[in-house]
Amino acid sequence: MAKGERNQDNHLTIEELAAETGMTVRNIRSHRARGLLPAPEVRDRVGYYGPEHLTRLRMIQELQTDGFNLKGIERLLNQNVGAAEQFLSFRRELDGFDGEQPSTFTRDELAERFGEGIDEALKRAVGVGALVAVEEDRYEAPYPSLLEAAAEMVATGVSPAHALTVLEKVRSRCKSISHEFVRLFLEDVWKPFEAEGYPDERWPEVRAALDRMRPLSLQALAALHRMTLADEVERALGKQLERMANRKA
Repeated sequence: MAKGERNQDNHLTIEELAAETGMTVRNIRSHRARGLLPAPEVRDRVGYYGPEHLTRLRMIQELQTDGFNLKGIERLLNQNVGAAEQFLSFRRELDGFDGEQPSTFTRDELAERFGEGIDEALKRAVGVGALVAVEEDRYEAPYPSLLEAAAEMVATGVSPAHALTVLEKVRSRCKSISHEFVRLFLEDVWKPFEAEGYPDERWPEVRAALDRMRPLSLQALAALHRMTLADEVERALGKQLERMANRKA
């Protein structure tokens, strides 16, 4: 924008900017004094702010939520503000990439699924992450398919407590598996990108690599599970067959 040319997007006073972000005017002025916030556009002795300032303040809020203090944020922005903005945008996209919409259930609805011992079942379901208590007698299932799997196990004759205990053990092992796939991405994709200084033109490529990694990891996990489950079923049933053969009439 040429000198003296007005940016029509800059139309917020500092008070309006504070209301938009939930920050105080004092904090905004403090961020401006630290150099964390670009200067406003001054017209008739009044400073006006716009989308760039909103984005920057929300980034500061997000970094503070992550545990960064103002000195750390200042260092980060001074080193490469573009990379910091791209990274936070990158992470927000990942946070929304779950593939499932949460569902809410009443205690009575869950009792119909899990039958007797619902109080203990609810406690275990919350512990394993299958349910989150949102208010009295209401629960949210972040991943409804997980709750559905537990309910289907119960329908086969498995006790709710045992089904949820097994899911808790599997969750622990899945955490280790997820760690391995994340490490694979970091070592072979992210670190070379970091070594190059986070070039702007490569952000879409890195995002695409992680987007592909997620379904591929699930595909590999499902295939390996089918393979190992077949082996375990064959081994276990072989033992049961041997017991039957050795059983006295």
